[in-house]
This record gives sequence, structure tokens and C-alpha cells, in this order.
Amino acid sequence: MDFWNALDKLVKDSEIVINRPKGSTHPRYKNFVYRVDYGYLKDTTSMDGSGIDVWVGSGEKIIDAVMCTVDLIKKDSEIKILIGCTEEEKAEVFRTHNETPFMKGVLIRR
Repeated sequence: MDFWNALDKLVKDSEIVINRPKGSTHPRYKNFVYRVDYGYLKDTTSMDGSGIDVWVGSGEKIIDAVMCTVDLIKKDSEIKILIGCTEEEKAEVFRTHNETPFMKGVLIRR
């Protein structure tokens, strides 16, 4: 529980910035469309030097899962926090991180 409580505090104390809203395309990969709102926590740092990534769904705004990913192109791994994602949105996020041979992820539920 300490892990989830720490994530709760981190999200509560941070501003969520949605820089890739549902329906938008990736800035470099124009054929990639975001199926769930995607963004980051302002003033945080992840493995890639940017803010900690978040997927924000249409449900109650609680942290209900995380995705742990490995990106073979960038040669990095990251955690992505899922906030308020319905079961359908969790499935979309999972598919997003597993639909190419270059990125793989596991969904860890709370």
C-alpha cells in the first residue's frame, strides 16, 4: 500500500498537464492516435528527463493502475500512472504499449 499511497500524494501535489488529448496524433508518428488523454505531472521527472507520464480516463479521478514499459527504440523503461481509467480505457492503454514490436508493457492494477 505504501507504493500506491506515495503515488496518491505525488499526483495530489502535482498539476496534471494533458498535452496529448484523446483523438490527437503523436507529434512524430502521425499515424498514432491517442485513444485516452495522455500527459504528465508538472515539475516531476521520469527516466526520459520529462515529467512522469499519466493516462487520464473518463472515470473517477483515482489512481487505479500503472503501466511499466520498455521502449526498445529509446532504450528506456518508464512508469505511466493511470488515473480514472475505465476497464475499456485500461485495455486501450495496454494495447497502446504492446501493439508494436518496439514497445512492451505490463499493467499493474491497484
